[in-house]
Amino acid sequence: MKLVKWVGSSKRDVAEFPVDARRESGNQLFLVQSGLEPRDWKPMPTVGAGVNEIRVKADGQWRVLYVAKFAGAVYVLHAFGKKTQRTAKADIDLATKRYNDLLSELKAAK
Repeated sequence: MKLVKWVGSSKRDVAEFPVDARRESGNQLFLVQSGLEPRDWKPMPTVGAGVNEIRVKADGQWRVLYVAKFAGAVYVLHAFGKKTQRTAKADIDLATKRYNDLLSELKAAK
């Protein structure tokens, strides 16, 4: 089973979800850790290669962006509430920056 590594404020952001959304996010991340697919997800290639979005519908709409293609861990890049059908540019930009920073860190660690 892979570890979950939280990037930036993503852990704090999930902690601020309503209880049911937080619980469901955790359940979905556990599936990803176990090498399975979450129940409701979609790829987010605009953020980066291998980035996926977990979609949680509990007391509103919630999203958890993660990348699991690296051997060591599942990296949670960003988590946020969603009020419209379209993902806000600011959320995509923040996740993209965190993804690129993660790639740089992983390259430097080699």
